[in-house]
Amino acid sequence: MKKWIGALFALVLIIGVLAACGPEDETEEAATESNSDGSESADKPEKLIVWEDQDKGAALEDAAAKFEEEYGIKIEYQEYNITEMQENMALDGNTESAPDVVTMSHDGVGPSVVKGYIAPIEVSEDVLSQYTESSVEAFEYEGNLYGLPKATETPVFIYNKELLPEVPETLDEIYELSQEKLNSDEYGFLAIWDDFYHAHGIFHGFGGYVFGGNNDDSSDIGLDNEQAVEALEYIQKWYEEGLFPSGIIGETSNDQMNGLFKQGKAVAVQNGPWAFNDYRNAGIDIGIAPMPNLPNGEPVGTFMGVKGWFVTNFKDNQEWAQKFVEFVANEENAKVRYELTGEIPPLVSLLEDEQWVSENEGAAAVMAQSESAVAMPSIPEMAEIWDPMQAAIQTVATGKAEPKEALEEAVQLIKQNIETNHGGTN
Repeated sequence: MKKWIGALFALVLIIGVLAACGPEDETEEAATESNSDGSESADKPEKLIVWEDQDKGAALEDAAAKFEEEYGIKIEYQEYNITEMQENMALDGNTESAPDVVTMSHDGVGPSVVKGYIAPIEVSEDVLSQYTESSVEAFEYEGNLYGLPKATETPVFIYNKELLPEVPETLDEIYELSQEKLNSDEYGFLAIWDDFYHAHGIFHGFGGYVFGGNNDDSSDIGLDNEQAVEALEYIQKWYEEGLFPSGIIGETSNDQMNGLFKQGKAVAVQNGPWAFNDYRNAGIDIGIAPMPNLPNGEPVGTFMGVKGWFVTNFKDNQEWAQKFVEFVANEENAKVRYELTGEIPPLVSLLEDEQWVSENEGAAAVMAQSESAVAMPSIPEMAEIWDPMQAAIQTVATGKAEPKEALEEAVQLIKQNIETNHGGTN
């Protein structure tokens, strides 16, 4: 009798244990997924919100569909002007519309970290090894990595093949060609050097610099040193001698330059890969090359920008957001993006592919120019550089000030603004 009661009691216990491990545990198990290291992933969200660059959404759709098929998570994307991402995050960061993933240029990393918008990521060496070292370094801030690259860009030399059969080796040759075009309705070489983004290459090539250290020491500003003054004197003569038309200054300078080139009235321009298709669509047979060297023999040290994908701090889906960042930035999806947008991915495999380089003149020129380029400083103090430097160059270009005076005033204002807006210098 006792044996029968004991067996019955044991059976009840077994049934109870099985019931406790029933449908509820199966539901919990289904809601999680194991990572490659054996740990469990966070609960899957139904969707991730991605903020994409304006007019680039079509390039995201293929990767988004593949990600949804593999992970069962829908990607909902919205397009914004990439220069306004931080403003939009400030407005929508605490709303239901807040993004899980955003795209930005690397110079927005520092400000976004300080404001708490983006989160650091940790990825394997296998992932990082897909990209050029400089493009990854562009997303590092105070020892942490904050994004993965999707495209690199820097201004290059774009010329009309019908008007210029051979690329000159130096800007002196271009200068002489521009002088020959004086007193006609055509121009030689055009550049919007009144904008410091485009003028930086001249300053750097002559020996000026923005910040000391690794472009992160805002207590050391080299934009009014002797070499920087020499650079602005070089820029000044292009305006003084009428080699740049009067319309190529101020807010309309970019439109004026592009208009003349697309009309076949300019031999060459300095511009970036974002302009390639626009010029081709205008019927111009363009050639693309790295910038010719300066008169001192030094390369034009253009600013390099790297666009990337970033995980935000706005949602609880950061683990899955990082999965998508790694997925959308991988070699396969980056190549598809290049074919659809012309944005040049900094992939090691492409740099090593001689056939790809030979078949993609523009991309090859950007990559070659990037070897001499300087990544824009990503520290928040960089925001104080643009307006004073633009004002300095424009006052010189319009004959209202001399280079030394204008640059000294600009640097003084930059230092004051850094003190006021950033609590001093690094």
